[in-house]
Amino acid sequence: MFIGRTQWTHICMKRDTYESGEDWAMSLNVTKFGIDGPMVIHGVRHGDDRGFFSETYQQQRYDELGLPHFVQENLSKSSRGVVRGLHWQSPDMAQGKLVTCLRGSIVDFVVDIRVGSPTFMEFLTIPVSDAALDSIWVPEGFAHGFLALEDNTLVQYKVNRFWSASHERALNASWVLDRVGSEALGGFEGEFVISGKDAAAAA
Repeated sequence: MFIGRTQWTHICMKRDTYESGEDWAMSLNVTKFGIDGPMVIHGVRHGDDRGFFSETYQQQRYDELGLPHFVQENLSKSSRGVVRGLHWQSPDMAQGKLVTCLRGSIVDFVVDIRVGSPTFMEFLTIPVSDAALDSIWVPEGFAHGFLALEDNTLVQYKVNRFWSASHERALNASWVLDRVGSEALGGFEGEFVISGKDAAAAA
């Protein structure tokens, strides 16, 4: 694997925020970062005394952002302290992921594993929750994972290629967790819960 330990750097600087689309009410508010590719697509909730309505995906506006079409949608439920990842698929079946926290809250991890990238092995920690229904776009060439900050956290992600066991790759998330402080993990304190498969991944 092309994982260089000394090259990991935490990136938390917001680079740019803008709106996409002609209609202000229907535009997408997007935050980009110092690592080219990943972005946060901010959700919009229209609420009243009944609850709220939110348009969580609209293909035409996502096309404007350059996102691919998706072929599979996954849903995970996690208890507080659960760490999933860091996962990606090898280049011939590489996946882009659109990640949304539907219930609870998480800190999302996005790692640049593109050889030759000026930000190779730099990473983002991005807090997201159901309060905003923000989505994180994780392009191909990035490893992805997250830490659940609440019990019964639901995370949904759309992918542009099918899952393939023979192409799946992983990096032990504890390697990242050991290199960021509590603030970058949403103030989390406690034990991490990592699956046997993820715990066995290389660090």
